[in-house]
Amino acid sequence: MKSHELTVTVQPRYLADQSDPGKRQYVFAYTIRITNSGSEPAQLISRHWIITDGNQQEQEVRGLGVVGQQPLLQPGESFEYTSGCPLSTPVGTMRGTYHCVGENGMPFEVDIPEFVLAMPRTLH
Repeated sequence: MKSHELTVTVQPRYLADQSDPGKRQYVFAYTIRITNSGSEPAQLISRHWIITDGNQQEQEVRGLGVVGQQPLLQPGESFEYTSGCPLSTPVGTMRGTYHCVGENGMPFEVDIPEFVLAMPRTLH
């Protein structure tokens, strides 16, 4: 077992009530669950997202913490949050990394696997 290991799972969804396809505004929410599957406490310090729309336009977002928090996770603990992302196309992707610090002060990165944001009935 690695001393520092965080597992990330993502559940994206389309928010029809906040979107306006006629104005090329597509809004998505995503719920992320971060679980400390390592053997030592770890704290999430910052995030780095790469958001790609259906036209392959990339946007990078960096910031401290997630939803205003920098959760400290003990081994076996999870932290879950929901955030949102507007796109100008009905389909896009997100991927990124979390910058974390172990209890020993050593920084480490956690990859956030790429996931698809898609308006229903747009993928075949």
